[in-house]
Amino acid sequence: MKKTCLLLFAILAVISIKAQNIVPPTASDTPNLEYVMQLYVTLEPQYTVGEVPHGKRVVIPITGGIFEGPKLKGTIIPGGADYQYQKTDGNNLRTELEAIYSIKTDDGVYIHVRNCGIFHVGQDGMYFYTAPKFEAPEDSPYAWLNNAIFICAPAPSDPNTVRLNIWKVVK
Repeated sequence: MKKTCLLLFAILAVISIKAQNIVPPTASDTPNLEYVMQLYVTLEPQYTVGEVPHGKRVVIPITGGIFEGPKLKGTIIPGGADYQYQKTDGNNLRTELEAIYSIKTDDGVYIHVRNCGIFHVGQDGMYFYTAPKFEAPEDSPYAWLNNAIFICAPAPSDPNTVRLNIWKVVK
């Protein structure tokens, strides 16, 4: 009886697994991007902490800047930094970055930003994308920043600056 039950259970498990199919997404399932803003961030020269367990630790202090988009604009508060781990392997450079800073809108609302991503240069070219997370006051006109996923990519900039474009992922 036990063998029959085990065999029946095994057969049902196989049938159940085979009944589950992976269905590729359709074009209507694919997310879209909505432009949010561009940041123009001013920087001090980087300094290196040295080799640490995850790679070479590099810090780039943020000294200020501005941002502007269709729904918000303002200034970047001095005092943040971009904290990076860099690894070099032959012709490849891989950097994990985490920029932590705050911005202030023109109407006086402070928003905290944590922007994490990857910068990679290798044989296939350059890859540089990040995913900023915002912490805006719930009672502000910017609370919508708390409830979405964003992506960010660099744009051409001047020395000691970085220009970043940010998009919201939308349906």
